[in-house]
Order: sequence, then structure tokens, then C-alpha cells
Amino acid sequence: EKTRQQAVAKGLKYLEEKGQAEDGSFTSRAGAGITALAVTAALRNGQSLDSPLVSKGLKALEKYVQPDGGIYGGGRLKNYETCVAVLAFSEANTKGDYKKILADAQKFLKAMQEIDGRPPEDLWYGGVGYGGAGRPDLSNTTFFVEALRATEVGPDDPAIQAALVFISRCQNLDGEGNDTQFADKNTDGGFYYEIPKDEINPAESEERFTPNGGIRSYGTMSYSGLKSMVFAGLTKNDPRVEAVLDWVEKTYDVEANPGMGNAGLYYYYHTFASALKAAGLSEVESGGTAHDWKADLIKELASRQQEDGSWVNDNNRWFENDPNLATSFALMALSYAKPATAASETDGE
Repeated sequence: EKTRQQAVAKGLKYLEEKGQAEDGSFTSRAGAGITALAVTAALRNGQSLDSPLVSKGLKALEKYVQPDGGIYGGGRLKNYETCVAVLAFSEANTKGDYKKILADAQKFLKAMQEIDGRPPEDLWYGGVGYGGAGRPDLSNTTFFVEALRATEVGPDDPAIQAALVFISRCQNLDGEGNDTQFADKNTDGGFYYEIPKDEINPAESEERFTPNGGIRSYGTMSYSGLKSMVFAGLTKNDPRVEAVLDWVEKTYDVEANPGMGNAGLYYYYHTFASALKAAGLSEVESGGTAHDWKADLIKELASRQQEDGSWVNDNNRWFENDPNLATSFALMALSYAKPATAASETDGE
């Protein structure tokens, strides 16, 4: 816990002193997203609403609130930006100051979902993409589910249950909700990013496809899928949850994003920690060993922290070469790695 607290303190200091612009934003060219992640990371690690990082960050976020209820910049990533902004405002809403913003954002997000005009048998039914209409993906859909839950939407809400239909189709599990052409090609229980509607050529990408025409599972999406299924009310006895937990046991790793190496590594740390926390797991059995995932994660992130307190990925895929983004994800991951005693003191668990 001492190591975790030291890493968090250094990371927050970096964000406040080197990452945050005068107007309170973080990497504003990316819209509201990174500012929202930084504010959420600070609040989840015990920063007060009055701290400069949080207070200035929230004011910057408010400038992104749109008349349609969304919270975004240019609009290309308006679902993603709104979802992560909802997480920040919900963490800060202790006195109800952001009640209207959150209510409007909830309506906006529900309107983005691929339900109207898509029958349930459509493979994209229930999913959400970056900008609304068009191809949905698992990453945006899981952020969507988490944002709705943050606005006190219950797991039985039609929007979340529709999202679960899409999420289940992104799992490598034959039957059990996956009726796609890929269901029986790879049955390892992990998850993939998107559902192609057309025939695929496995030779196009060894990273994405298996030789027999299946879609490869990888870390960020598999943990995202696990977390979303928990948020949608599924228990450990559900075959879908059992299957992904089996995948977790077989691929447990804190040094790399399974299936992707160092690509998206800090997003992986965030999804890894948030999913295992949501699933109520204190240990992961893998290779005949019980792993204390919190201790493993803290040790790994502490070893990767830069001298200035930041984290950064040498692999620039998905913009993780931006230290504001990587540091925010690392800090969010560390917020889930609090030991039970520290968590109970800060968040009532």
C-alpha cells in the first residue's frame, strides 16, 4: 500500500504540475476525453473537489457540455468522450452540482445506442460506436454500460440488456448469446473488438484472425467484456462469465496486454484492474499459483513509472505515447488496487 500511495502521489503531481494546461484541460486537442480521465483518476485516488487539478479540470470539462446533452469536442468521438466525462462528473456529484449534466448525458447516450431501426437479430444490435450511427465496437459499448451504471441506471434497464446482446456476440464462445459466424471458430472465452458482417480473410491479419477464420481474443477487450457482464447483472455461475474467467486464468499477465504485447498497455491495466475489482476477485489462479493481482499490478506499475511521475508507452498505438493518457489510465488502475482496509476508508466499501 505504501508503494501504491507513493506512485499515486507522484503521478498526481505530474498531472497537476506538468500535464494540466492553464485552462484546466489535459491534451485538449483530443477533446474532453483525457481531461475526464485525469479528473476521474484524481477523484478515485482521494483528491478533493477543491484540489487545483480537480476543480480546474471540472471547469474545463463543463465547457464541453453540448446543447444535445453530450459532453464532447469535435463530435467524432462523442460517445466515448461523453461516457468518460460522465464518470468524472458522477465522481464529483457528491452535492448534486452535476445532476442536470448527468441526466442530460444519460438521455444523450441512450439515443446513441444501436436499437432503433435494428432488429435484435442484427449483429450490431445494442452496440455503440465512437460517434453513434455506424459500426459499433466493444470498447465504446463497455464505456457506455459503465457510464449508464454511473448515472444509477440498473442492470435490468433495456439499454444495458440490449448492450449485453452485443457484448455477448463479441465473446469467443459457441452459443450462449454468440450467434455470429465466428462463434465456433475460436472458443477460448475471451473477447474481441468488433463484429465483421462480411466474410473475412484470415491472411489479412494474423494479429486479428485465427487461421480457421475466427477472431482472436485479447486482454483489453476480454477484461472489458467481463466487467460489462458483471455490470449487466450476470453472476459467476453464468456460462459467459465462467468462460471469460477461465480465459483470465489461462492468460494472466501484468507485463503485457495478452494478445497485443505492449499495444494499449495502460488501457489494459485499467480494464484488468476494474474488471477484477468488479468481479470481486482478490486472487487469480493461474498456472497452479494464486496471484494477488493487486500486489502484482502495483509492483509492475511502480517499476514502469518515469522519474517525473508520469507513465508513457513507447508504443504509440491508440495514443498511449501521450503521458497524460497513459498516466490517467495507470492512476485509475491503481485506484482499484487499494487493499480492502484502504478502500473502505475512502469509498465506503
